[in-house]
Amino acid sequence: MTRVIVVDDQALVREGIRTLLQLAGVDVVGEAEDGRAALAVIGERRPDVVLMDLRMPRFDGIWALEQLRERDPELPVLVLTTFDDDQLVLRALQAGARGYLLKDVTVGRLADAVQTLAAGGTLISPAITDGLLRAIRSAPAAAGGQGPLIGDTLTPREIEVLRLVAEGCTNREIAGVLHLAEGTVKIHLSAILQKTGARDRTSAVLRALREGVLG
Repeated sequence: MTRVIVVDDQALVREGIRTLLQLAGVDVVGEAEDGRAALAVIGERRPDVVLMDLRMPRFDGIWALEQLRERDPELPVLVLTTFDDDQLVLRALQAGARGYLLKDVTVGRLADAVQTLAAGGTLISPAITDGLLRAIRSAPAAAGGQGPLIGDTLTPREIEVLRLVAEGCTNREIAGVLHLAEGTVKIHLSAILQKTGARDRTSAVLRALREGVLG
């Protein structure tokens, strides 16, 4: 079973998410009420996925994401929140979140999202995609620039792979769609990260979206 930690400042919300996920076959192995407590629980329980709220007192979700980016960048974090603020979504993804869902999601969709992240995929709620694209395109470029446009450096196949990553596909699913070996997909992803200078798949997608590479 996929092991999950739920991070939310409201005990009733944590209890509800735990109950629903366990009914859906997901093992909730820990809970935390803020970002600092989350880091301690994550270190103890070693989950496969973290469900993270953003607006929490003291140490919020953005703070926790930034800390995890330094401590355990491979651990997938799925933001689950009531806030669909475009800039907040962008900040969370830039801080390392692999997925972003609103709390009005169904339990089936939430369980599927957990499994997608556990398998190495990414996922963003369709309800916030348009706003996210606007936020990405209006965000200033990083100081000093980011080198050549990635559309000029990525091969057509690498762009196909990156487009499927943006749609939330896992490596196995990408391999199936493109009729490639899963190992070949990993090679393409490594090349994409190197060429884009991105630290992870989500960062590469954000840059590609900003530059209009994915359409």
